[in-house]
Amino acid sequence: MTVPNHDKDIVRLLASTGAPTAAELAELRARLTDRAEEAGLLDVAYRMLDTAVGTLLIAATRAGLVRVAYEREGLDRVLETLAAKVSPRILAAPRRLDTAARQLDEYFAHQRRHFDLPVDLALASGFRRQVLTYLPAIDYGQTASYASVAAAVNNPKAVRAVGSACATNPLPLVIPCHRVVRSDGGTGEYVGGADAKRRLLDLEAA
Repeated sequence: MTVPNHDKDIVRLLASTGAPTAAELAELRARLTDRAEEAGLLDVAYRMLDTAVGTLLIAATRAGLVRVAYEREGLDRVLETLAAKVSPRILAAPRRLDTAARQLDEYFAHQRRHFDLPVDLALASGFRRQVLTYLPAIDYGQTASYASVAAAVNNPKAVRAVGSACATNPLPLVIPCHRVVRSDGGTGEYVGGADAKRRLLDLEAA
């Protein structure tokens, strides 16, 4: 049987004698991931990103960024939810997320005010999706109250529902629910924690 040229290195790594080194395992993992991507077998790719508000997990489908998760959410649990609700064909595949990672790095370095990324709102529906679709209209460095967001989406009595939509936002930072605050001036709850929310608001105010 003839082995395709792009698979020869994988065969070589698998056939090597002795225990593989960490570098060889990393190379094999990367090549297998690339082959899965090329063959259309990878539905959800993810990677970890170190930021000023801790480690983030970012994940994308072919349609766009589907998840940004804080470490406090339990990253294993986040991956399990993605596998159950989006697709079980999920792998650590950093290359698909290079652009998202770069833009997030630029944001934290005060070099980006708006994200230019396709998003996949597969994890949001109904009124929550309506709220999330509106939130990017809140400009960088600005805030809006839960009540004003409810009014903006033509449901002024749904203040609590707006809060719920923000609390379950699958794409915090990119969809800026951190800019939604209480009418009394308090920052309110945040999926990444109160300290992370304050840091983001301070970063944008600087």
